Amino acid sequence: MRLLSILQVYIRVSFLQWMAWRSFAFTLVANQAVTPLIGLAVWSTALPSESRLPLYYFVLLVVRLMTVSYENHTFSGRIYSGELADHLLRPHPVVLQPLGDNVSIRIWHMLIGAPLLLVVLLFLPAAEMKLWPVLAALPALVLAAGIQFLFTFSLAMTAFWTERAHAVVHLGSTLIFLLGGVAVPISLMPGVLLPFVELLPFRYMMAFPAEIVADAMTLEQLGFGYVIQLVWLLIFGWVSRRLWRSGVRRYTVVGG
Repeated sequence: MRLLSILQVYIRVSFLQWMAWRSFAFTLVANQAVTPLIGLAVWSTALPSESRLPLYYFVLLVVRLMTVSYENHTFSGRIYSGELADHLLRPHPVVLQPLGDNVSIRIWHMLIGAPLLLVVLLFLPAAEMKLWPVLAALPALVLAAGIQFLFTFSLAMTAFWTERAHAVVHLGSTLIFLLGGVAVPISLMPGVLLPFVELLPFRYMMAFPAEIVADAMTLEQLGFGYVIQLVWLLIFGWVSRRLWRSGVRRYTVVGG
């Protein structure tokens, strides 16, 4: 309960800070919305017979706004500036502040993106959106957000070893774009790639919640997807913990 209270404080503080940077937050939302909207326009035109694609990309837009992480700009920056040294003296896990920053910017994404989502929804072709797939997609969305946070946080910790952490995180973002169902829906990928894509983490960071809403998914497929998400969440949790311990051991700051 104490850690949750501290996390709430960080979320509140970060949310208020973003009020001063809200014009920049509009830019971030626009940047995140571009690729799903382009995918919506391109694939709806290329495959008009695929009636579920517009709904898929609409939900993908929601997922993108709710799962995006910027730890290479926040946490890596603190490593480079030496600010992390002060955070190491605080009597709680250092990850709480990056997590609070992460949650607060996602709240801003949804607040700013809500009008855009409404406009896109109004212009979507008629598509049947059932209640139970939407409810089933909510746990998948939470897990996708957790996986992407730990994935980005792990990549951001390469700042302990290199000054090119931004490039490393950008590589990870590119993999999510290519293999996560953003550039091409998973169902339209070449059959030879499907067995690999369905096991890699990128689909479960982005496309899986959208697939639940847009596609007729069986309970077996849904359960399998949840299990894979949990496995990757545990894997990236372990990786981030190992990287943190190794990175802190070699972290030095000059100054006073």
